Amino acid sequence: MELGVRLVGVILRILYVLTAPLFWLLARNTKSVSPIRDPILLRSATNLVTAIRNGELTSEKVTYAFIGRIHEVNLQLNAVVDQRFREAMEEARAVDGEVAAARSAGTLDQLFKNKPLLGIPFTVKESCSLAGLSNAVGCVDWEGRRATSDGEAVARMRKAGGIPLLVSNTPELCLGWETTNLVTGTTNNPYCIARTSGGSSGGESALLGCGASVASVSSDIAGSIRIPAAFCGVFGHKPTPGLVPYEGHIPTLSDPLFPQYLSVGPQCRFAEDLSLLLRVMAGPGALDETPVSCDKLRAGHSLALIEVEPALRDVIERAALYLRDECGAALCHELENTVEMSRDKSLILEIFKSLCGTSSRSLQALGFTLLHRTGLFIQDTSRYCRLAEEFKDRIQDGVLLYPVFSSRAYRHGQVFTRTSGFCYSMLFNVLGLPATADRLCFAVAKQLEKAFGGWNFPQMIT
Repeated sequence: MELGVRLVGVILRILYVLTAPLFWLLARNTKSVSPIRDPILLRSATNLVTAIRNGELTSEKVTYAFIGRIHEVNLQLNAVVDQRFREAMEEARAVDGEVAAARSAGTLDQLFKNKPLLGIPFTVKESCSLAGLSNAVGCVDWEGRRATSDGEAVARMRKAGGIPLLVSNTPELCLGWETTNLVTGTTNNPYCIARTSGGSSGGESALLGCGASVASVSSDIAGSIRIPAAFCGVFGHKPTPGLVPYEGHIPTLSDPLFPQYLSVGPQCRFAEDLSLLLRVMAGPGALDETPVSCDKLRAGHSLALIEVEPALRDVIERAALYLRDECGAALCHELENTVEMSRDKSLILEIFKSLCGTSSRSLQALGFTLLHRTGLFIQDTSRYCRLAEEFKDRIQDGVLLYPVFSSRAYRHGQVFTRTSGFCYSMLFNVLGLPATADRLCFAVAKQLEKAFGGWNFPQMIT
């Protein structure tokens, strides 16, 4: 590992140790959001579609249940930036009329074939653009700005019959691994409101984690789907770059490399919904849906890069052994150079102003700029690019089991001393994974959900 990377890691570790007692004193509240009362909220999107199709439930009832849950928990979460609940209820009633007419005409099968999400409410990360709702993405300079049209992935969800409810909170311009900004404030973790929901799709993960959403349009460039999903106990998938169009995403860049890293993708609470949502977002024929078997899988895993919390280490190792013993996977160990392979105002002035509370830029966004400009002081970047390409060739038709982060959700504000924990996610960004193996990821997710259980929230009140 490069000396500069090691030095940064040592400094961050020292800062973490020194500040840990302060964060403990400031964040001793272990309260979670209120428990779930409505059994509709415990069902998958796939299950709800079937229930609406069979006449067991109406879209109006389903949509009303999720809107009610959002009202119940958002004061504790602070996840909602803007909403369209009245319009959503009108659309749900229209869906019910459409379903009734198709049932009478004998065209129900064709209706749901054309609209596989018909009647299902979903939520949207603010950066992914929902027409008519806020599009400021936590930036003071853009406060009050609204999206003039749907982002392409959102438009496809609506075309498939989905009903958008709201846009949710992000860090400023999505630059941060904690969802907090100077416009709409901080989003809390539903399991412990004194801790972060992650970022930058933390608003979406917080809503999903407590049953206030069943399906999400999110985005990821450096862990922005995967980290919040991990912190909130839900499924998040960063698709193969280019599989889902990112048109309408805010912010965007003119850099030609940008499309290789940014992916718009799904979050959900149940593994079976991953393929449904990605199929809709990617469009007809874009997703290879050939059945996948895990019996000849190659599973790589490594925990050698930085120290990982024992509970997470245990989960990764148990998952690897399960894939080997129950699914016939071959295990391999790879990579310790993850960080090296991944990698206008006065920056110093703005950081100083931020510390004094007078900057219009968040400290997280400034920190991202600092990382970009210094490149972590890595010298021989060409070597690590070559290693990345070589490893990408070797890992085709396999999966990597890495922790998304080195610990469970940390306390609010600790992001600045825990930055090294994100390096496990960086490898996948540079390799462009899953590199058309999305269906393999979903097959493994279903296997692990079956073995270890998936999303779980404190018991429903009866």
